[in-house]
Amino acid sequence: MFFLCQMMQEENYTSDIIKKIELAYSVANAARSKGYDPEEEVNIPLAKNMAERVEGLVSVAVPQILNSELPARIKELEAIYGKLDWRVAFQISLETTQERFCKFKTQKEAIETGIRVGLAYLTLGVVASPLEGFVELKFRKRRDGKEYLALMYSGPIRSAGGTAGALSVIIADYIRKSMGYDVYDPNEKEIRRVVTELYDYHERITNLQYLPSEKEIRFLVSNIPVQIDGDASEDIEVSNYKDIERIGTNKIRSGPCLVLGECIAQKAAKIWPQLKKLSQEFGLEHWSFLQEFVQLQKGVKAKEKSAKKGITPVYTYIQDLVAGRPVLTHPLGVGGFRLRYGRCRTSGYSASAIHPATMIILNNYIAIGTQLKIERPGKATAITVCDSIEGPIVKLNDNSVVRINSEQKAREVSKSIKEILFLGDLLISYGDFFNRAHTLAPAGYCEEWWSLEAEKAMINLFGSLDYDKLSQLTNIGAEYFKKLTSDYFFEKPDAKTAITLSKVLKIPLHPYYTHHWKTISKEEFLALLKWFVSAKIEFDGDNLNKIILQKNELGKRTLELLGVPHLFINNEFTIIEKDDAEILHELLKFDEENFYERYANSEIEDVLDIINSNSAIKIDDKSGTFIGARMVRPEKAKIRKLDGDPHTIFPVGREGGKMRSFQNAMAIGYVEAEFPSYFCDNCKRETVFGVCEQCDKKTKKANSYKTQRIDINYYFKNILKKINTQQYPDLIKGVRGTSNRNHIPEHFAKGILRAKYNVYVNRDGTTRYDMTQLPITHFKPKEIGTGVEELKTLGYDKDIHGFELISPEQILELKPQDIILPKCEDAPELGADKVLHNLSLFIDELLTSLYSLKKFYNINSEKDLIGHLVVALAPHTSAGIIGRIIGFSKTQGFFAHPLFHAATRRDCDGDEASVTLLMDTLLNFSRQFLPGSRGSTQDAPLVLTSILNPSEVDDMVFDLDIVQRYPIEFYEATRNYEMPWNIKIERFADILNSKNQYLRIGYTHPVTNINMGVKCSSYKTLPSMEDKLKGQMELADKIRAVDAADVARLVIEKHLLRDIKGNLRKFSMQQFRCSKCPEKYRRPPLTGKCLACGSRLIFTVSEGTITKYLEPAISLSEKYNLPPYLKQVLELTKDRVEGVFGKEMDKQEGLGRWFG
Repeated sequence: MFFLCQMMQEENYTSDIIKKIELAYSVANAARSKGYDPEEEVNIPLAKNMAERVEGLVSVAVPQILNSELPARIKELEAIYGKLDWRVAFQISLETTQERFCKFKTQKEAIETGIRVGLAYLTLGVVASPLEGFVELKFRKRRDGKEYLALMYSGPIRSAGGTAGALSVIIADYIRKSMGYDVYDPNEKEIRRVVTELYDYHERITNLQYLPSEKEIRFLVSNIPVQIDGDASEDIEVSNYKDIERIGTNKIRSGPCLVLGECIAQKAAKIWPQLKKLSQEFGLEHWSFLQEFVQLQKGVKAKEKSAKKGITPVYTYIQDLVAGRPVLTHPLGVGGFRLRYGRCRTSGYSASAIHPATMIILNNYIAIGTQLKIERPGKATAITVCDSIEGPIVKLNDNSVVRINSEQKAREVSKSIKEILFLGDLLISYGDFFNRAHTLAPAGYCEEWWSLEAEKAMINLFGSLDYDKLSQLTNIGAEYFKKLTSDYFFEKPDAKTAITLSKVLKIPLHPYYTHHWKTISKEEFLALLKWFVSAKIEFDGDNLNKIILQKNELGKRTLELLGVPHLFINNEFTIIEKDDAEILHELLKFDEENFYERYANSEIEDVLDIINSNSAIKIDDKSGTFIGARMVRPEKAKIRKLDGDPHTIFPVGREGGKMRSFQNAMAIGYVEAEFPSYFCDNCKRETVFGVCEQCDKKTKKANSYKTQRIDINYYFKNILKKINTQQYPDLIKGVRGTSNRNHIPEHFAKGILRAKYNVYVNRDGTTRYDMTQLPITHFKPKEIGTGVEELKTLGYDKDIHGFELISPEQILELKPQDIILPKCEDAPELGADKVLHNLSLFIDELLTSLYSLKKFYNINSEKDLIGHLVVALAPHTSAGIIGRIIGFSKTQGFFAHPLFHAATRRDCDGDEASVTLLMDTLLNFSRQFLPGSRGSTQDAPLVLTSILNPSEVDDMVFDLDIVQRYPIEFYEATRNYEMPWNIKIERFADILNSKNQYLRIGYTHPVTNINMGVKCSSYKTLPSMEDKLKGQMELADKIRAVDAADVARLVIEKHLLRDIKGNLRKFSMQQFRCSKCPEKYRRPPLTGKCLACGSRLIFTVSEGTITKYLEPAISLSEKYNLPPYLKQVLELTKDRVEGVFGKEMDKQEGLGRWFG
């Protein structure tokens, strides 16, 4: 019955969204019909499904395909082959080429459109790569005179992903064969050119994700039946093989490099098995060369890989280190982040979680939403909080060691930490290991594993989970036992209970009392035992109260390395108290006769094995695997601003001055820029607007555009009159000039009103709010600031257990299109609540004053935004998805369902997405505002998805694990380095398209509150690079798992030196700029003054920008005693700088030396 009610609610949920969208479209169309915008109707087609998205996206390049039978045919083919089946892409692309859906002027246009449609289908109709990545088709001649196809690609093909990018080539070849064109016949020079170009691109432009060997490149170019080409994308020429007849440029082309390297070569092993199945049906048998290529590739890789089972340190994540952003763990660094398997409410789908206490003891550098690069399983992750995993263990300034498992405790001791011995856990989901096909790394013994062991032992002992029998056997309450095995994350046994359970059930000691024995050497262990021989033991009745040890540096250091909490008193005594003392005493029995000899005489080398061979209590390896990590970039939540922070896309030319302001232009009296020309038949005069500013009648377009000098005061006065105001903001900013093809300006009444409400315009006419993408599957009302009654009106009337919603503490499962936006009071930027509230006020006044319509939002406060719709859009994509606001978190994260993020074709590895109010998008977006340059359709809502269909999102989300508990076999498998798919754990793919697909998503680790921990990274609030770099090195010195000298080396090599040398190079090539107006000069005029305004000229690259990091780098190298070679490089660089600027003889010693 519960599921039936939920399904009915789901139907009401989607119908409510559709009604709101239809209302918004009708209002926006009514407004746009008045002529104040470039188009007289909403410029974004609404798509109910992926098929309609494909049509809407391709219609940008081929308008005649809109409203054709294309979506219906895609549906028919999906009914035959299945959703997202490659055969649908092949068939629909060929039928498009054959003019089944619309007519084309030329066969070239027909084939191009067929390729675009196929690629759009493969990329879910979301990204711009079918428009921008595949540029055009060219017919070229073979050496025998026959024609073949050359595919022109550019950089944006990357947004398609490797698989889709490679398949676009196969689709093009399928069309080629069907249309009767011949195959490409590369000559030796062309092959060598491609080899050279890929290596030039990788070494001189940017790293390819996969760089094929020369053998691989030669094989592919020789066998692919079409030519992979592209226009020049870089200013640098290839190093060899120039002036080749069938390659149109000598400059490096990013498109072919990406398609060959990151698409075909990288994904060949994935593509061939599936392509093989359909090759006969579609006449693609000639692509069997991929099988040979995969074998060749395996041979190349086999030489690079060791056959040894296990994991090895991975250094890739740490190579491109940035100054000021700390390294948190070196590869496999002991004491760094311990791998903890699982998923909390706000992790998984590439996001990971750490304990809130860990955030605080890292000097607040890591906050919710901060991006880290990690050693495994993937490249990057966004951080969230989880307080049910293990927190850090630290040494304080008084040399005491404490375990920190609460946010409050972390804040108490944060200023007195001397060393971070263990960072705590990093929670990573099984699904992320599955998706990356990464070997399972050994798990450290943890509470959830212990609980599974305890339950298994009870069943073996009693035949069932019989807590009463266990209680009789141990004299400990049955209810307490039950709580220990059910609420195992937060309920910890006392030492005596832990010991009793270990002995009776014959299971390892509870992980809370298990120390990192595996990480110390036998010599350190024996030194510790020798110290314990002289230990004084104090009892309080039957309970051991404390162990008192005389000062011993080696013994104490071993205790620290084990993570044993203890006090250090009067610089003389080490004291281990209560439960920790009880455990060590019971484990080692160091008060027994000859106990030291018993251990010392053991031939076993592994400390854990030595203890287990001598102790009545079994212990397991607590350490498992430590994960390397470094900070990449801080979390983000702020309004997007173009250069100059314009309020409107209306040109103010040079007359706008440095600020590009209307006020500056009005003081001059005119604006000279490129404007379109319109003619008003009523007033008999030209204007730059589609509606006459004087009589408010629609005008006719006279010509495309021309350079005009317009009377800005005349226009401004009439616009003020139109919007019925005489008061306006002190600063209204426009753009220097429009960049779209026809130089269409936005009606600047919008700019006046935006300035009034402190909102800014994006290049497409909308106002965007950018945020770090974070996943969430469940929430508590109190976490998002929305009341219980209000949530009920939004369809949330039951919690995850089926109970009626009555408390703000109950946990609710998030609906797939509901979103939680940031409202962080700790951040320097305005939260989404304030920005969107201001935006709603702007839209309402725009509707009433410019369009003479009723208000749409009628919002009185930020809370009134709840229930309203937004359009979400990720970078490099071209399809927006509708979301519904249900609340605001206190973080800077964009919390949404993993399916919602997947609909934007993004995971949560630290990427960002934007939202804008639905009415702002419908009312103010225009394709005609987009720049005329390549890539302009990326990050623009060319099509809008109304309802999220789980089967039509990025399939990476299908690997999200949805269980509430991992089985014991999983933890055992991690110790054997098994592959993830060898253990069956339910993923979203297993419930896709089932009746209750939204209601069966579980999580393994609870979170008290998603707003815990640090909300704003200190990196964002520290005022200078000096402070940031000092903070980075302070953490490097403090964290046991970090090699501070290596961090110093990497900072100098990867950031400081590159910055110094790069700016020194730029200094000799720089321009000069006017100190007053925006004029720039490659060479200064002979007068030495600006020719436009007569003001003085200044450098664009000054001496200070070159020398700012020189002394800091030298002092850093000296403090950490870096290798002589690096010191010599720095001295030579200093000599070069002084050769340009001279040596300052009287410079104060120590100035600029940040270290030492």
